[in-house]
Amino acid sequence: MRIDNLQYANWSEKVFRQMREGQVDAVHVTIAYYETFQETVRNIAAWNRHFAAFPDLIMQAYTASDIDHAKATNRTAIIFGAQNPSPIEDDIDLVEILHRLGLRFMQLSYNNQSLLATGCYEDDDPGITRMGKEIIAEMNRVGMVIDMSHSADRSTIEAAELSTRPIAITHANPDAWHPARRNKRDEVIRAVTEGGGMLGFSLYPHHLKNGPDCTLQDFCEMIARTADRFGTQHLGLGTDLCQDQPDSVVTWMRNGRWTKTTDYGEGDATNPGFPPMPSWFRDNRDFDNIAGGLAATGMTTEEVAGIMGGNWYSFYTDNFTPAG
Repeated sequence: MRIDNLQYANWSEKVFRQMREGQVDAVHVTIAYYETFQETVRNIAAWNRHFAAFPDLIMQAYTASDIDHAKATNRTAIIFGAQNPSPIEDDIDLVEILHRLGLRFMQLSYNNQSLLATGCYEDDDPGITRMGKEIIAEMNRVGMVIDMSHSADRSTIEAAELSTRPIAITHANPDAWHPARRNKRDEVIRAVTEGGGMLGFSLYPHHLKNGPDCTLQDFCEMIARTADRFGTQHLGLGTDLCQDQPDSVVTWMRNGRWTKTTDYGEGDATNPGFPPMPSWFRDNRDFDNIAGGLAATGMTTEEVAGIMGGNWYSFYTDNFTPAG
């Protein structure tokens, strides 16, 4: 099983065929950054058109067993997620509706303060809000995974404590390996993994030591050392691959509709576009490089298989359906 638990590519037949060449069985795709409920539904409709146009390459997944079907029919299962709670607006009933439409991950904040939690770019982190506590309980009930990838430390730790089901950091790396606002301190990773949650390792260059020049060996050794500390079973991949996107998209990711100035976020303000990917991971055909790099660290075949997708598959099995 090979699963990438975060991509935001410029979706096309080329990308879908590369997924199949790379034997990628499932991909968690972002369908919302700042979109409202109605705008998110339009994005789902656009995906429905992709499913209709390329039924031999992709299919929508609602459960882990859908990934089994995709794999058996040589297709890639597509799982919807939101990087912001904006699609639920201020209406708790929209959590269940979006789950029925296929949304399986939702971040409680994206860099900024939201109605639910604090983003990692805010100066102060008061933690989970009153609404946030209600939404966490509702997400737990319906089977929507709480994602804290862009959230601040206190908010993430509180979310892990409040949630009755495991939560996830779908795309980030340890801050101890490469300090960045989006990377996670050990106490945050511990809070997530001790509750049975998952950390997906990011290939986005601003999250990597030495950026685009990060070596495969450094990346895989980082994963191996993280496994030593927190347990291999809690780790997977969330590459944050933004393949073929124009630089206008990264402006949307950073600025949304909330500022009239430019929020460069992580990275060099003199180069505000997408950074180049490492040479050993350009697109979905390069997952073999990561598998080989993990094996070279001394990991067992079973451990490598877990990180390449098996651990996410087990997590989906337990957390994509209603509680009880």
